[in-house]
Amino acid sequence: MTGERDVAVAAVRDALRLVAGVRPGDAHEKRDRSPVTVADFGSQAVVCRALAEAFPDDPVIAEESADALRASGLADRVVAEVARVCGPTDVDTVCTWIDRGRSTAYAPRFWTLDPIDGTKGFLRGDHYAVALALVVDGEPAVAALGCPGLGIIASCAPGEPASAEPIAGGPRAPIAASGVADPRDARVCESVEAAHSAHDVHAAIAERLGVRAAPVRMDSQAKYAAVARGDADVYLRLPTRADYVERIWDHAAGAAIVRAAGGRVTDIDGRELDFTCGALLARNRGIVATNGRLHDAVLAAARAALA
Repeated sequence: MTGERDVAVAAVRDALRLVAGVRPGDAHEKRDRSPVTVADFGSQAVVCRALAEAFPDDPVIAEESADALRASGLADRVVAEVARVCGPTDVDTVCTWIDRGRSTAYAPRFWTLDPIDGTKGFLRGDHYAVALALVVDGEPAVAALGCPGLGIIASCAPGEPASAEPIAGGPRAPIAASGVADPRDARVCESVEAAHSAHDVHAAIAERLGVRAAPVRMDSQAKYAAVARGDADVYLRLPTRADYVERIWDHAAGAAIVRAAGGRVTDIDGRELDFTCGALLARNRGIVATNGRLHDAVLAAARAALA
């Protein structure tokens, strides 16, 4: 699937070029009270346009919608930013591209996109990511994860090594998860937003493992990229509410790249992530991503901390 990987990386790079030219302010609040910006809508339009041209029969499950754009009052600015990257266009065309991402049902082959993963981080000028993955027969197979805070686009495809390349362009270089095997030496990363992840439970897990270093807090799937290239050894995302269900676009790309780099990703019960439930990880609870060597120990500590 080299062709799919190349298309995904190119689409993510174009989306990052759009985002880099957008002023972070002027967020609009969606119905779920989460923020959305010109960059979110513009990034989704750019990526979905590329997918429509290369793979017109592939459905896309993505975060944003044209209805939300029209309700936001940001449409004219989004069109201007998309035109800067894609050439002259109009509101109807941009909305059509955005709504290519409005699929919700599972299919044997589909793409999933988070056009700005970590919008709050983007608004603060911190880490964010553009995350794109192709799911085939329920498994994320191809992924491109653009992480401006790390300066890279990480990617993977079946039969090829996980790799990273500079956002500005340059050769791909293989990346690999770390060889850390002693939990005391683990570097743990977690979400910045306390509402997104249970920091207190993470701390209890780290204490049980004997982890000596303080956790590193980062927005977005950049945490997956950090684990995949050995900057961190563990990523924890335990839900703050019993009824919270993760969205697939928040994890598909990152999980694929960590696995391709030799790491492991499951939920906190040790189950593989199930991407056959449409837009939701409805059969999973929380996320544990590690370098692989530490995974069983982290799961055991999580079970003990949650008992």
